[in-house]
Amino acid sequence: MILPIYAFGHPVLRQKTREIEAPSDAVLKLIEDMFETMYNASGVGLAAPQIGKALRLFIVDTVQIDKEKDGIKRAFINPQMLDESGEPWDYEEGCLSIPDINGDVTRPPDIRIKYYDTAFQLHEETFTGMDARVIQHEYDHIEGILFTDLLKPLKKKRVQKKLDKIKQAKINLKYPMEFARF
Repeated sequence: MILPIYAFGHPVLRQKTREIEAPSDAVLKLIEDMFETMYNASGVGLAAPQIGKALRLFIVDTVQIDKEKDGIKRAFINPQMLDESGEPWDYEEGCLSIPDINGDVTRPPDIRIKYYDTAFQLHEETFTGMDARVIQHEYDHIEGILFTDLLKPLKKKRVQKKLDKIKQAKINLKYPMEFARF
């Protein structure tokens, strides 16, 4: 089922997320719905807060970015970032909760993360490059951080009017969205 994506300004995007206690059919269905929602919006990652759930859960599919290289497609349940390393690099990021706004974000290229998969098996893995970047972006969501928080001050100032329009639901929708009610 395609779910509405919660837009910039919605409080759930800044909430503290809680861990998923145990595997369940409801969690598996939520993950399935998240993948369907992400693909419908042409995304490569989606975090639970973006669909209104304050849970430590996100999904990633970088296989679709470059079919020639090995990407990843998986769910990360109760992830814990263990390490970020390497020479930081800039890359233009966007976000399904913040449509039509992009900006360079500086991130380290290598990460080590611990998480549970959909069978609730614990993994500790290292990711690099684009896989690491997408994971970092989605991990930020479960920490209440948006990519716009990481933009350079001048870029932040340039996008402020667009951010205000998103908050006010004054945008053309490309997929179902949920806006904060003030």
